[in-house]
Amino acid sequence: MNVASMLQETAQNYSENAAILYKGNEISYRQLNRFVNALAIHLKGLGIQKGDKVAIMLPNCPEFIISYFASIRLGAVAVTVNSMSTSYELLHVIEDSDAYVLITTESLSKRFREIQGRLPNLRHLIVTSGLDAGSPFGEIVENGPETMDVPDFAGSDPAVMIYSSGLTGKALGAVLTFDNLKTQAVLLQKVFQGTQNDRCLAVIPLFHSFGASVNMLSPIYVGAGIVLMESSTMEGVFTSIQNEKVTYLAAVPRLFMGMLFYSRRAEYDLSSLRFGITGGSAMPPEYFPELEKHLGIRVLEGYGLTETSPCCVFTMPSIKQKPGSIGTSLPGVEAKVFDEAGREVQAGVTGELVIRGDVVMQGYYKDQEATARVMRGGWLHSGDLAYMDGEGYVFLVGLKKRMIITSGFNVYPGDVELVLNMHPALAASKVVGRTDLMRGEIVKALIVTKPGFDADEKEIIRHCRVYLSSYKVPREIVFVPSLD
Repeated sequence: MNVASMLQETAQNYSENAAILYKGNEISYRQLNRFVNALAIHLKGLGIQKGDKVAIMLPNCPEFIISYFASIRLGAVAVTVNSMSTSYELLHVIEDSDAYVLITTESLSKRFREIQGRLPNLRHLIVTSGLDAGSPFGEIVENGPETMDVPDFAGSDPAVMIYSSGLTGKALGAVLTFDNLKTQAVLLQKVFQGTQNDRCLAVIPLFHSFGASVNMLSPIYVGAGIVLMESSTMEGVFTSIQNEKVTYLAAVPRLFMGMLFYSRRAEYDLSSLRFGITGGSAMPPEYFPELEKHLGIRVLEGYGLTETSPCCVFTMPSIKQKPGSIGTSLPGVEAKVFDEAGREVQAGVTGELVIRGDVVMQGYYKDQEATARVMRGGWLHSGDLAYMDGEGYVFLVGLKKRMIITSGFNVYPGDVELVLNMHPALAASKVVGRTDLMRGEIVKALIVTKPGFDADEKEIIRHCRVYLSSYKVPREIVFVPSLD
């Protein structure tokens, strides 16, 4: 199976199955494949070739899936950009990735236009306001061909690039290959016996590696349906599950706990649900039996990194769950725990979790030094502290790296501190995580102001919002005399 031709094969086998359900409309696999062909041919006409970069900054909408598969169908590299990115953050990603094309919405394109003059190598902007006639994107895909020859690509060829600062401290493009994507595409079928009759509720952003894995690659491989949601209100989640007969839900712990505490939960029919998947941050162990009791499904926890495509360790449905454990390594993946000297430790001893196998990225784009720091001796060093028991179950106990995980998103404190220190009134800052039941952690900033300067909390937050995605903006500001 080659991920570049996967959608085309699924369209041949399940042509009239609903591939995408979005805002009351359905797109069949036949239609989706035709849209992808049309966009791929258009990109080829713009000069996009194998290895060229296509940046995609879109929320969860049909155009994201079309753009993703059109890019890799040509052998181009899909650079999936966080749709919450500010102009400041977008500038770095576009410039560093060497993207030739940006595909985004009309509203988000304003962020690009603010920095367009500083990006001479980005040659084309494709804007969408939906698939309806009149939208530039809609006009491109409206009359696409049913079939298209898909070139052969090696499994080691790059397919997707996702920017991550989780292991390095600065945002670098983690290059995922066709072989990497294949490990994620087969998960639904191999782990959960998924079929063309399944439907997932895509509440995790598809630009996130977790969302792309469980809510796009896996369902498309088996011909299942993808129910897209741009925002995840509790009413919207429950209504979508009931009306669209959703069979599985993958989400961060915050959403599952929100479902558990939702006062109107009993009003909805959730009988179509088969299972749930949680990841992105740790779920408090005591909530798993509560979720099974009140939602009627087993929620299984997974673990991964952008650098591991992402899923590499999972609580398999065929094995027993152990409270506090994130499960065992997936087939084809090795997980071990090393000490500071790079030696494997005995069961029960805490060290750094390391990963090896087809899930591990090719490396960081244009940064061999950063790649070498995290990939040593054939092992990806996760930066997470863990121990394994005698049966191979992994238990996370903390972070070796300095990072905050809030609602499933990684926040590197240095990124936030850099922006805070740009404020003229600040002498110094320190960013830490504070434990939060719903989000896992929230971003907290300790602030030292310069003598003679005044700044209040609202002013600091306004400053941060100019440069940082919303989830990186501190939710708590504390003014302190010093950082000692």
